[in-house]
Parts: sequence; structure tokens; C-alpha cells
Amino acid sequence: MKILVIIGTRPEAIKMAPLINRLKRVPSIEIKVCNTGQHKHLVIPIFDFFGIQADFSIDTMIPNQGLHGLTAAIIEKTKPVFDKFQPDYVLVHGDTTTSFASALSAFYSGCKVAHVEAGLRTYNKLAPFPEEMNRTLNSQLADIHFAPTQSAAENLGRAGIIKNVLVTGNTVIDALLDAIELVNQNDAEIQYLKQQIDFTKKIILFTGHRRENFGKGFDDVFSAVKEITESRDDIMVIYPVHPNPNVKLSAEKYFEGNNQVKLIRPLSYGPFVWLMQKCHLILTDSGGIQEEAPSLGKPVLVLRELTERPEAVAAGTVIVVGTNQEKIISCTNRLLDDQSFYKEMTSLVNPYGDGKASERIIDFFTQIAAI
Repeated sequence: MKILVIIGTRPEAIKMAPLINRLKRVPSIEIKVCNTGQHKHLVIPIFDFFGIQADFSIDTMIPNQGLHGLTAAIIEKTKPVFDKFQPDYVLVHGDTTTSFASALSAFYSGCKVAHVEAGLRTYNKLAPFPEEMNRTLNSQLADIHFAPTQSAAENLGRAGIIKNVLVTGNTVIDALLDAIELVNQNDAEIQYLKQQIDFTKKIILFTGHRRENFGKGFDDVFSAVKEITESRDDIMVIYPVHPNPNVKLSAEKYFEGNNQVKLIRPLSYGPFVWLMQKCHLILTDSGGIQEEAPSLGKPVLVLRELTERPEAVAAGTVIVVGTNQEKIISCTNRLLDDQSFYKEMTSLVNPYGDGKASERIIDFFTQIAAI
């Protein structure tokens, strides 16, 4: 069996890395990896960390490229890869433009598509944009659906997708557990963090990059963070700033001269996991962090109006605060001051799995290969 894994962004690389490395150990499967270059400079360090080498690398990004151009470039430039390797299955992940455009290109090329992290929904096609539509369309293109939770599988069922749906858990937990073992305490980035951060204070890890928060959303979030730091001296906010100018320039403006907010460059995955382990709580608009943090016993405040990961909300490991300044400030201060509330959020079981999602996916493919 020939399987092609297509990756274009940092989250895809993280979540697919454990699956790639485990697939390589299966004698009955030939696996190759294609990097579309959507987040080229962010993906390569993830590959290096997990010991992965791309077999196909295509350049799809150009300066100031929009979604139209990126989608078209991925469709056009993945075709020669399909023609050369002729995979039996193309594995795509989640809801990125790489994922959707590659799935569509695979369909055009007559390849079967397997969708990892299938079935997530907000049921609002503009939130998040364009991810909600990407993953919805992926479900129509895919032949196999690896749902991370029962709730995700039920979402697929509501759309009439009931064939070849397997609940696996989320591969991000596999990646997190692998990363904890791989983290090198002498890593230059970890040494950099130790020099920059005052660990005698409670550390708030803050990440923000979502397109739907550009403009007023980030203005409100940054204002809330600024007010929190101005009202207390027992915290330090660490913000690995996304390189997108819509985020970076605004953050630099808001936090200039604020010694309690440390703007740092984006971190490699290993050092980021190390920092998650060291922090007190997390403010984020990331999807993956909502899944990872419960395994580390860290509460999460989600800076989005909607989340496609309701399992964490139901379990109580995350709270959706959106970009509402009052909610961000009150929930953050409560987690900093109310120890019983903090303990309640951090002593729960992670609803996203046990670190064996990759094994379940591989079992599915080996059963097919044996037929």
C-alpha cells in the first residue's frame, strides 16, 4: 500500500508527525511526505525535531498571496506529485488550505482521500474562516474519516457520512507525549527562555494568530492583557508573536514599554511544549493548544467566539471567553487567585485521547492492506 501524507502548516506537521513516524515502521506500507510550503519556514523545524524528511517539497507561497492564489497553486503543484508516486491513499489533516486544496487535487487525480481529525464543526462557515468550510468540504471529498472524538463522528453522521468513520482520539496527544520525551533541556531556545522569563512569577502563556481576530478582535484582546498586567505584579505574560504583520505590528504597538509582557519570536515545538509545562495558564485562539493543554494540567481560556472543540468545554478543561475584555480579565484573575477553581480545571481527564490515535489509524490501514 502506498500512502502520501500532505502537510503545509506547522499544526499539520505537529499532528501528523507521530503518524508518519509510526507508518514508516510498517513493512506493508510505503509512505512518502509532501510539504506544500504553505508555512515553509515553520514546518521544517517541526520535521527536524521529529526526524522527518519531506520526499516532495513544492513552493506554493508568494508574498502577499491570498487564499485564491494559494488554493490554485496547491491544486496545480500537487498534481505532478500524484502522477509520480501514484498513492493508494492521500492523508490530509484538519482544516487548512493545504488540506482542502490537496484533497480536491487528489480527488481530481483519482486518489482516495483519508481525512485525519475529521468531523470538527462550529456550524458557522465564517468562524473560523476559512477553516470551517475547508473541513466541511474535506468531509465530502474523503473516503475515510478519522474522527478524534465521538462528538466529531456524530457531526459527520448528521451530514450523512457514516461509512468508513473511525473514532481514534487526536494525534496531537501522540505528538505531545513524543515531544516530552524528545525535549532537550540544553536546547538553545530553552536556555533563551530561562534567561528571558522570571519564573518566580505566575507565567501566562499567550498565543494569538487567527484571521477572524485581525483588527478589533486583537485590539480588544491586547487591551485586556494590558489591563491585567497593569493591575498586578505577580505575573508575566509570554507571547510568542506570530510573524503575520496583522498580528506582529499591533502587538508591538500595544505592549511597547510593558515589562510584564515579553514578546518573543515563535518557538520550535519542543521548547514550546517545555514552556507549556512551566506556565500557570494559557490564553489562546489556537485549536491544537485546546487539545494539548489538558494533558499537561493547564487551564485554557479560548480567545474565540466559537470553538469546534466542544469536548473540552464540556469537560471543563477550557473556557471560551472570545475577545470580550471583561470575560478575559475576570476569568484570568479568577484562575490566578482562586485555587479551588484552578484545581478544578486542571484535575480533569483530557477528552482528546490517550496518545494511541496513530496506532488506531495504522491498524485500519494494515487491515485494508491484508485484504
